[in-house]
Amino acid sequence: MYQTGNLVKELTEKHGRERKSLIPILQGIVEKYNYLTDDAMVEVAKELDISAAEVYGTASFYTFLDTAVRGKYVIRVCKTITCSMKGKGEIIQTLEDMLKIKVGETTSDRMFSLVETNCIGWCHKAPAMLINEMPYTDLTPEKVVEIIKGYMNK
Repeated sequence: MYQTGNLVKELTEKHGRERKSLIPILQGIVEKYNYLTDDAMVEVAKELDISAAEVYGTASFYTFLDTAVRGKYVIRVCKTITCSMKGKGEIIQTLEDMLKIKVGETTSDRMFSLVETNCIGWCHKAPAMLINEMPYTDLTPEKVVEIIKGYMNK
């Protein structure tokens, strides 16, 4: 588990202690630690003087604010109808076979997490995925294998 005390204070100093600061603060924690613990969300609630339930509700609504331990590389596969029609299922199957995990899981070495997410803004080049912040589009199973091999060799 990580300690967020100083980070939450730094982020509230930077973004303010108003309700509108909640998402930037949560994003800052995820950027540093890759996910939000219950303790971190309680700390944020105290700093912003809002309920922990409101913080958790916000965090759990947005798929990019992970509330579970994630790997170093979070693979987010778009699950829109466009990506589904253009072969998202094959992409998911390739990733699951290659990483030996299912959607929603993280590899035992915490290198990769595989999740599905709502539109990532690349439907015009479907199927698409993000690995952390890097988009990959016009995917094929072969392309996915090459991309993941590249990350495995980093």
